Formats: sequence, structure tokens, C-alpha cells
Amino acid sequence: MTSERYDVVMSTPKRSTIYFDPELHRAVRLKAAALDASISDVVNEAVRRSLTEDASDLEAFEKRRKEPVLDFESVVMSLRRSGKL
Repeated sequence: MTSERYDVVMSTPKRSTIYFDPELHRAVRLKAAALDASISDVVNEAVRRSLTEDASDLEAFEKRRKEPVLDFESVVMSLRRSGKL
């Protein structure tokens, strides 16, 4: 469900308001200071990594789409019948 307007790489940074839990804000602020980076840089990198992981997960799901679906009960009963449980 991807809109074409989001497929274009945007070169101009966009402004957004994010509300952090106080502890998270402190941690992000300290990490940014330690890296000599801005909070925006730290947040952008975290979001980028999260979305990259999501893309990898979706790719893995797609590769396994044709595998048979096994329900938990069937697997447990099969293990019991084979004497492994």
C-alpha cells in the first residue's frame, strides 16, 4: 500500500514534532552529544535502521510465502506421536 508520492527521494529535510518520554529524550540527547551529531541525525538513523529491518523482514516473508502453514497444535501432536514429547 505504497503511494507513489512517497517513492521519490526527498532532498529537503521535513520538519516534524515528536514527543519523547523524558527518559528517551535524555538518552537521545546524550547519544547525540557523544556522537557530536544532532538529535535529528540520531533519530533519522534509528528510523532508517528500523525501516531497513522491516524491508528485510518483508523480503523474508515473501521468500517463504509458498511454504506450508503449520499450526502449533499439529506440530505438538506430531512431536508427541513420534515420541519426542
